[in-house]
Amino acid sequence: MAHAKNHDYHILKPSLWPFLGAIGGFIMLFGAVLWMKGITPFMFLIGLALVLYVMYGWWADVIHEGNTGDHTPVVRISLRYGFILFIMSEVMFFSAWFWTFFKHALYPMGPESPAVDGVWPPAGIETFDPWHLPLINTLILLCSGAAATWAHHAIAHENNRKDMINGLALAVFLGVCFTALQAYEYSHAAFGFAGNIYGASFFMATGFHGAHVVIGTIFLLVCMFRAMKGDFTPEQHVGFEAAAWYWHFVDVVWLFLFAAIYIWGSA
Repeated sequence: MAHAKNHDYHILKPSLWPFLGAIGGFIMLFGAVLWMKGITPFMFLIGLALVLYVMYGWWADVIHEGNTGDHTPVVRISLRYGFILFIMSEVMFFSAWFWTFFKHALYPMGPESPAVDGVWPPAGIETFDPWHLPLINTLILLCSGAAATWAHHAIAHENNRKDMINGLALAVFLGVCFTALQAYEYSHAAFGFAGNIYGASFFMATGFHGAHVVIGTIFLLVCMFRAMKGDFTPEQHVGFEAAAWYWHFVDVVWLFLFAAIYIWGSA
């Protein structure tokens, strides 16, 4: 009785995951430097594999904790707050790319567009027409977000697992379509990453967003598999809630990218 739990908090057991994650991150960072120096990419790949292993094992433990009753209402609130802070860090991450794009657009400088008669986009850059493929991709991503909302409403308010699975399947399919169309767009770009600030800013901003779309698609896919196995209830679905928040964040970022880079930035 002296060791009986009489509180709503989850006291974590000692874990190697943070230590292994730090080791993997260091190896991946050091390997990236070696790769960019043209020495070898293998150390980067080893670090990446270790990081992915840590992510899989750590999140598997979190899922097990949720399925065995450790995620009490108090713990679920803490998890939500933690994910909100993560989203805020992502907002600051993308703010850096918007900052550099607007800085160079409003004050164009450099050999391809001197400050005296600076123009944006730089001379010789043929930008994408925002009202063709970019607009289609925008509609696809918004529809995917609506499908994720449908799935969330189905489990949280109706306890309808079938509609949740269908909504997630549709969201994942549209996410894959978005990634495929963006890859097609990149392959037909009339400018490259190197040689001009417009191309560097464009590919960094939209490319990192594309990476987030891939991660979010995997996030939703894992939630779909978990739902098919019987996970999630109207009371216990924090993992899926986090995935839905992440996906809506990706939607909102893309709307700003579409308005700022594709429409305003190419005018």
